[in-house]
Amino acid sequence: MNLKDLYINFFIEKGHKQIPSAPVVPENDPSVLFNTAGMQPLVPYLMGQAHPYGTRLCDYQKCIRTNDLESIGDKTHHTFFEMLGNWSLGDYFKQESISYSFEFLTKTLNIPIEKLAVTVFEGNEDIPRDEVSANIWKSLGISENKIAYLDASNNFWIAGESGPCGPDTEIFYFRSNDEVPDKFDPNDERWVEIWNNVFMQYNKDVNGTITELPKKNVDTGMGLERVVAVLEGVDDNYKTSVWKDIINTIEIISGKTYEGNEKSMRIIADHIRTAVFISADPSSIKPSNTDQGYILRRLIRRAIRHAKKLDIAIESDFEQSIANAIMDKYTKYYKEIEDNRQIVLDVLKEEKNKFNKTLEKGLREFEKITSKITNNKLDKDNAFKLYDTYGFPIELTVELANELNIEVDVDGFNEKYKQHQELSRTASSGKFKGGLAGNDDVEIKYHTATHLLNAALKIVVDENVHQKGSNITSERMRFDFSCDHKLSDEEKDNVQTLVNKWIQEGIDVTKQEMSKEDAIKSGAECMFIEKYPDVVTVYSIGDISKELCGGPHVQNTNELGEFIIKKEEASSSGVRRIKAILK
Repeated sequence: MNLKDLYINFFIEKGHKQIPSAPVVPENDPSVLFNTAGMQPLVPYLMGQAHPYGTRLCDYQKCIRTNDLESIGDKTHHTFFEMLGNWSLGDYFKQESISYSFEFLTKTLNIPIEKLAVTVFEGNEDIPRDEVSANIWKSLGISENKIAYLDASNNFWIAGESGPCGPDTEIFYFRSNDEVPDKFDPNDERWVEIWNNVFMQYNKDVNGTITELPKKNVDTGMGLERVVAVLEGVDDNYKTSVWKDIINTIEIISGKTYEGNEKSMRIIADHIRTAVFISADPSSIKPSNTDQGYILRRLIRRAIRHAKKLDIAIESDFEQSIANAIMDKYTKYYKEIEDNRQIVLDVLKEEKNKFNKTLEKGLREFEKITSKITNNKLDKDNAFKLYDTYGFPIELTVELANELNIEVDVDGFNEKYKQHQELSRTASSGKFKGGLAGNDDVEIKYHTATHLLNAALKIVVDENVHQKGSNITSERMRFDFSCDHKLSDEEKDNVQTLVNKWIQEGIDVTKQEMSKEDAIKSGAECMFIEKYPDVVTVYSIGDISKELCGGPHVQNTNELGEFIIKKEEASSSGVRRIKAILK
């Protein structure tokens, strides 16, 4: 049985309800471009909002991290990965959480207890050493020698500068054929972390004061790809059942073996898998030069460059074959993959064709640059231009330059690349800033304003307009919607006027819980229907708007102030974007 199924079945038997995976593009979280962890979509509930499914939850969540893109190509890194998680929202705490983890690992997965070790929080001047967790582990049979006490940088969790926080306990597996050491050394790389249980038992206020929370939560996370590698006894994730079919497809297409071509094959497999999940997401992301679209473009183009290294004919449909092999593996678990299969294939093909043209332009640009060189040196700015504008990896530039006996300033290029990388890391990672403390009053107002804007667009522009994404900060809101034309000045004025009319009318915002089926029958709109459980929260603004939504919202529209549209522009093909503020 698949690890996902084993995990979900185990926790359902322990009284948990399975919740669907949220989309990879988060709603109303400006701090990251993608959901980077299993807990991210659960932030409102970890903050205290009641979850429609109760207090014991479990899921497998689609996650994307691009802050270490340069590491992709090694044995263990992935841009897309699945996170298995279980949560207690004010229900059970350390005893049950640790016991469940131990039982799942040793009984369900049959991992020998001697191959397990744990870390716990050693304590500091504000919070005592976590002897409670340590004693639970000992009672389950983990010897004292296999328990390491570590400081807050390793075993204490807080989302931002303030908010809910607490110690965690991390579970390690000895991934080696060597004899298991008697004593656990967390710095010994043969010990690999496989599961993290976070105990949110404190609150840290803005002054740094820490108090015990009356309602304590548990948040756990286990990386599927890493655990499958452990269970299947391999030290290369790409040799597991998760990747075997995909790598085999690349071997057939290229006529080459995985051995000797590992890096390029890993990059192609990883990047196309991530591109599949971004393209299939309900937010309709398309390759572009900004935000999620920029990441999607980089991934596809990097995969194509490595396909060239394997002498794969780029004009062939190689990317279609690989994408189909990937989608076949995931349709059972993620309905949107099958529903949007053709969209995914079209995105990959169109971007591949665009990049081929860009490569040709890049070669012409290279010839133009080198024809003007008099000192046999290609400077860092031109080397970076070839990379950034035309997608030339530095290796290709060096190779072409060598044929002309031209030296490339690789060190200078690397400096510029590092600066670019820092900007990309900031854009694509964002450190989950704000985290659990992110929903301030201003952002809540903007969240409600998106519902009014959505309703106004349906009346003024077209009843078939649907939300495709939103991004909210304390300074502004950004709203993406399906539309096939640039809005006229009259349309923008009418939308703005209508939203302000509803604000001035002081309409109550109400909240109901009902079955998903009843919500849809009642006419409630939903941006990402797959992400919602069978029991949902529906927010209504009078008879103007009715949407499935996690909230939170203001109680009355008169709290919003004046709504002003600052900009309307294209977001991607068939999707427009409005930027607006509240005064």
